Amino acid sequence: MSTRELLALGTASQVPTRRRNHNGYFLRWDDEGFLFDPGEGTQRQMAFGELPASALHRIFVTHFHGDHCLGLAGILQRLSLDRCAHPVTVHYPASGQVYFDRLQDASIYHHAATIIPAPVDIPPGALTLIAEAADYRVFAHVLDHPVPTVGYRIEERASRTFLPERLAAHGVVGPAIKALQSEGSLSVGGRVVSLDEVSVPRPGGVFAFVMDTAPCPGAIALARGADLLVMEATFSAADQELATAYGHSSSVDAARTALAAGARRLAITHFSQRYTSVEAHLEEARAVFPETVALRDLDRVPIPRRRA
Repeated sequence: MSTRELLALGTASQVPTRRRNHNGYFLRWDDEGFLFDPGEGTQRQMAFGELPASALHRIFVTHFHGDHCLGLAGILQRLSLDRCAHPVTVHYPASGQVYFDRLQDASIYHHAATIIPAPVDIPPGALTLIAEAADYRVFAHVLDHPVPTVGYRIEERASRTFLPERLAAHGVVGPAIKALQSEGSLSVGGRVVSLDEVSVPRPGGVFAFVMDTAPCPGAIALARGADLLVMEATFSAADQELATAYGHSSSVDAARTALAAGARRLAITHFSQRYTSVEAHLEEARAVFPETVALRDLDRVPIPRRRA
């Protein structure tokens, strides 16, 4: 079975530390790979995580502060250096087009990979579909930060789980199962068998990425029912005033967002360099939302598939 997991490539905020690289998060989603907010040093972190550039299919940039995008130049050049065989789509706020252009051509190199720019220009206050694939859809929502910032939501398409005992009871076997799945009903032994009679709905899995924002309705909309919400917790609750002043979230803000959204699990990250330990962040968040983990560089977080 294909894998779904998050690999934290970097978990610092504005200033990297000895133990935390600048931002970078890789989501393995079945047969595709999504890279979020590649800060400086992301290429090297990918090497530590045994992650080749060819694993990337989409890149998502929430905003153009340096700790979220300065690694993009190296990643794009690496895709060409490695002659990546498939196109790679890059999503980013449309208002930052000039920064994307500068990063894409920050230095001399031979353009050998197919890079598809996909600027995100969406109205505030609405969860908006920005991309579709056969098995998933990508949504974006404007967040609350001093510069234009968007969050992202990966949503698996809903499907159905067949029940073997019901299939057998209705005489649906072999290739007929696939035919029933595509047509919705099938004539078997003189009677029509519907999909509802032999299967049950299976909701799609959801991953949400919310970075650099004050608590806002957009963050909750992105995280609604998420199997894993990755959200910044730049400051501890003891420094809530700083979080509010700079348009960021604290550990408790992230936990309250996960709780309000009905998320299943929360991973907090993007910690300020002022903290030598984030144990306080974790304790504060778990007091509000127990299913919380505090990410460290190169942590892997599995995302279980939903059952019927």
